[in-house]
Amino acid sequence: MKISVISFTETGQQLAERIRESMDGEAAVTLYTKCSRLEKKTVPAVDDSDADTICVRNSLSAWAGEQMAARHALIFIGACGIAVRAIAPWIMDKLHDSPVLMADEMGKYVIPLLSGHVGGANELAVRLAGALGAIPVITTATDLHDSFAVDIFAKRNDLRICNREGIAKVSAKVLAGEEITMSVQTGHLAVDETIPSGIRLCAYPPAEKVDVLIADDTEETFRKESAELLLQPKKYILGVGCKKDTDSAKLDLFLTKILEEQGIVIEQVAALASIDVKKEERCLLEFSEKYRIPFWTYTAQELQAVPGEFHGSGFVKTQVGVDNVCERAALKAAGTGGWIFLGKQAQDGMTVAVAEKTWKERIRMWL
Repeated sequence: MKISVISFTETGQQLAERIRESMDGEAAVTLYTKCSRLEKKTVPAVDDSDADTICVRNSLSAWAGEQMAARHALIFIGACGIAVRAIAPWIMDKLHDSPVLMADEMGKYVIPLLSGHVGGANELAVRLAGALGAIPVITTATDLHDSFAVDIFAKRNDLRICNREGIAKVSAKVLAGEEITMSVQTGHLAVDETIPSGIRLCAYPPAEKVDVLIADDTEETFRKESAELLLQPKKYILGVGCKKDTDSAKLDLFLTKILEEQGIVIEQVAALASIDVKKEERCLLEFSEKYRIPFWTYTAQELQAVPGEFHGSGFVKTQVGVDNVCERAALKAAGTGGWIFLGKQAQDGMTVAVAEKTWKERIRMWL
């Protein structure tokens, strides 16, 4: 996660520095300021990403839009109204919004404003409050009642939420104290799992409409008529190779075009995979951050040991020590039982392959 912290006063700047220190390398934290006094005293007059604190020259709303487009977590140090007005034009929906938090400049309270569950703002608020000695102000109803939150359940089990309107319907029943029904594709519920009170498991396929249905999209029963909320395992892996300093927008366009041609939505992608020499490649990191997809890398030796037939290249082997990156990385990340769904595709120094993994995971009833 990349976190962008913006302050508006000298006191706020001091808190921003404490926030950065508190993360202790767990996340990349960049400090910004709109304080004119700091601009004159300590902050470079240019938008220099290598500076200790960056002075924001454009409007606060424009800055927020740029940060949210990059899927960074935002922390405003100041009044809630400042943050609300800044982010308002850029809010999309609860599955795609960046996590946004605010803290008062005295460090007394930390409040998640946006994307508390899926984006992790609630968890971040609790983490920061603990480090700062502040009070986390959590307002989401399921958290307040210590109830089952189906969107957190989906996130922790690496499940795609197919119809976000179903979240509210399921949560409403939970908060009303009503029982919710759930059907899980046969063989995919952990055998030792204790089912929380308030959840009733139904046979699969369900004989009647249930509240939550968890199944692969290839199953005939996986349709909106079967459940209020459809959850689907993320099963595709993108194996990617690229030239050094490939433009991020160019890679984004290439990969999303390939997915569209294959009928795969980005939310079905479980991971991005490549060779370890690319672990700091900006275009791959930005793609991972933008779409909230884990980025995994492997050594040349690990990739070379992957069994199978691949579109090898002698030139690639001389450069990175393995004859093929994209197909081998995709298959390595897919794990045992995975297979190549789409072989190597190349364009302008970029390569991609898509692997599909078997749905081996066991659903756990997280609370």
